[in-house]
Amino acid sequence: MANANDYKYDYFNVTFPAEYVAHVEINRPEKMNAFFEQMWLNLSAIFRKLSHDPSVRAVVLTGAGERAFTAGLDVKAASQGTLSRESSDAARSAALLRRHILEFQDCITDVEKCEKPVIAVLHEISFGLALDLSLACDIRLSTANTKFSVKEVDIGIAADIGTLSRLPHAVGNASWVKDVCLTARIFGSEEALRVGLVSGVYANKTEAVAKALETAKTIASKSPVATMGTKEILNYSRDRTVADGLQYTAVWNMGMLQTRDVKDAMLSGLEKRKPTFAKL
Repeated sequence: MANANDYKYDYFNVTFPAEYVAHVEINRPEKMNAFFEQMWLNLSAIFRKLSHDPSVRAVVLTGAGERAFTAGLDVKAASQGTLSRESSDAARSAALLRRHILEFQDCITDVEKCEKPVIAVLHEISFGLALDLSLACDIRLSTANTKFSVKEVDIGIAADIGTLSRLPHAVGNASWVKDVCLTARIFGSEEALRVGLVSGVYANKTEAVAKALETAKTIASKSPVATMGTKEILNYSRDRTVADGLQYTAVWNMGMLQTRDVKDAMLSGLEKRKPTFAKL
């Protein structure tokens, strides 16, 4: 099992509740888990480490406390950071902001690039960055009382950390996407489930987290070669044509099919036993 002492980061709790399963908890409940710069830098570091940790095969992402998965960006902290720096030269101000935005985007994308499947559990307030972050995850679950909002237009900006790029792919309904992004209206889990934003809704946070951990343990029982490849190919194919996806799959599997995991999985089926797989 992975060592929790290797994952000591401010504003996050990282535990390992089952073999090959990591649980990352955003831990700033007194501020409704709102993010400021050090938090998204720490998030990036955690997921880059989890990606290459051979003792991890699946990850669950939650928010501490009962009030919010995350209320989004800590606007007060942001206004005192990079966004507060001014220059008399517009081009230099623009260059600074571009670097800042790209760095923030990369930190959230590190969740998507994690080789291990990531399951997000959203509860109560899940605004703004909550959507950016959860859309970088592979599976999204929510509670019956989750409140979602693409909130950025209410603070005078277009969402710039991932929602506007990933949400259309996640739900496949351009009219609905533009509706929620342009109005910043709050919508609930029933609507999120109907459009495909989440794949399951549970009575409360305890039940949702339990389901996420159960799913993570199932994923962790599979060949890590197979789950890594499945996530990689699905994400690659999402943004490309079917022909491109098929070609990439063939190139990927010409190497990965040579794993002994295939033989082990087939033999376990014939012998009616649970397979075990080596660390990746």
